[in-house]
Amino acid sequence: MIQGNYFQDNIDLQTHFDNLIDWEEIVAAYEGDFHDAAKYRQTNDERFAYAPSNVQEAIDYYKSTVEALGEIMGDFVAPRSKEMDQTGLKYENGKVTFPKAQEECYKTLKDAGLMPISISRKYGGLGLPATVQSMMCEIAARADAAFCLAYGNINIVEIMERYASDEMCNEWLPQIAAGKFSAAMALTEPNYGSDLPNVQTRATQDPDGTWKINGAKRFITHACGYVDSPSVILTLARTGSPESGARGLSFFLVQGKDVHVAGIEHKMGLHCSPTCEVVFENSPGVLIGKTGYGLVKYSMGMMNAARLTIATQSLGIGTAAYFEAKKYASERIQFGKPIEKIPAVRKILDKMEREILATRCLVSETGRTIDLYHWRKERMLKEEGKSERDVNQDETIRRWEKLADLFTPMSKYYASEGCVALASDAIQIHGGSGYTEDYDVARIYRDSRITTIYEGTTQLQIVAAIGGVVSGMAASGHLRAYAEEEMSKFSPSTDLRSLWEKLEQAVHSYKSIGDGFTKDELAFETVEIAARFVAGMLLEKSLTQVDGDLKKQRIKHSQDYNIDSLAIAEGNLLRLERANRQAAAAV
Repeated sequence: MIQGNYFQDNIDLQTHFDNLIDWEEIVAAYEGDFHDAAKYRQTNDERFAYAPSNVQEAIDYYKSTVEALGEIMGDFVAPRSKEMDQTGLKYENGKVTFPKAQEECYKTLKDAGLMPISISRKYGGLGLPATVQSMMCEIAARADAAFCLAYGNINIVEIMERYASDEMCNEWLPQIAAGKFSAAMALTEPNYGSDLPNVQTRATQDPDGTWKINGAKRFITHACGYVDSPSVILTLARTGSPESGARGLSFFLVQGKDVHVAGIEHKMGLHCSPTCEVVFENSPGVLIGKTGYGLVKYSMGMMNAARLTIATQSLGIGTAAYFEAKKYASERIQFGKPIEKIPAVRKILDKMEREILATRCLVSETGRTIDLYHWRKERMLKEEGKSERDVNQDETIRRWEKLADLFTPMSKYYASEGCVALASDAIQIHGGSGYTEDYDVARIYRDSRITTIYEGTTQLQIVAAIGGVVSGMAASGHLRAYAEEEMSKFSPSTDLRSLWEKLEQAVHSYKSIGDGFTKDELAFETVEIAARFVAGMLLEKSLTQVDGDLKKQRIKHSQDYNIDSLAIAEGNLLRLERANRQAAAAV
């Protein structure tokens, strides 16, 4: 695996940080009036010692954190990825044993204090906006996709910070932020994967008020915890009647010591990430928030963050594939020259690079949409004491939350499907050697395949995105307003304008399809055009924010990306129009 600082050696990632992200906008949304810095001045509380007091301090703090992670992931974790993958996990009598290299990596990150990226400073976390969190997740996934899940697992307790009582947060979150516990999210059951409203694990309350959990959960990442960091498992369980559906589900914190890990899955990839089957037998649980809100509000309220996490993990895996392919192609000599000089190989590398540039634009913008509604919403609810109804009427929040609800499934689908293609291309460039376990691309390919499945399959992401595309392209729709505003900041190329027109045609054709089954079948074609338009638009917009050789390189990639997108859009439009013709003929 290539070593080095995984932030400093990635020119495009640095370009996003230094040139493409509007930090004044992000810092204002996240830091507000720099209240954490004010608390430090007033109290000398060390939890707020690094809190920025102005925009530049915030930028410097964010960048130093990303650089610190980039160094550890590139120089310490990445060189151990092969050993972790090949050694794998051991399970015996309810206990999971990790590779020694993985324990070393986990301890290094924990000791560095770089794990609690989504936990706020008042609980001992780093206090970082989603835009920065996504960069860190990408860097971690590039080093090792499986270890990325171990690195980031504690951050799912963000759900507690948002919905649990102050007493519960004060008891648990500082300990979790300090690494005394790891964390897992237990939603899926053996017979209920995506069909969460029908989960059967039950929570019953004893006369003394204690909750007891009974049931089983499957595919639970890191439910087993670590040697020095036992798990806390955030568990979805039924408190209502068996027929109560989604509104009968609640969230509980259950300690790992009170459950039985019945086994771990033997997976195609992610070999050092334990995917556990967990049995609850009268396991004590602590209720998070109120009963009945576990799925309809709490879990669904975290959906945007979960989708962004997998999108950024996918981007990191794709980036790893590209760097490995590029290195191999520069060193492998055939016919008297490096194979990167062979046009057919160069073509693959160029496509890989432009897909990564476009995907990073889309993923970064998705982080922006979350940052521009989430923190303002939380402040209004918690600090200003406003009702949810009042908050939801705030136009700024409504606008960016609508866009986040569209961009998160769109980027999760696009980045995950793309990372599988990128990993496949990397193997192709390695030739027969890539099909062996001698090179890291084999592991990268195996690890990539899960990204289109977990946290909602590609097909479910399309279902989640199609409504936002169709309603968003209405005359007063949020997607239309967003695209028109962004395109007003530069002069769109002819190709980009053509792609915009094809998106309008696609939405019109999709809406015209009368048959519901056919409509569902062709939702993908419509969302794909939308995703490629947004990514292409952002990539083209970036040309106005950079200069020199970097701009020259991006111009070609932007042009070729939009040409690719137009060809895809043409094919998708043909399918949509054919469906309309067939429907008309049937009538």
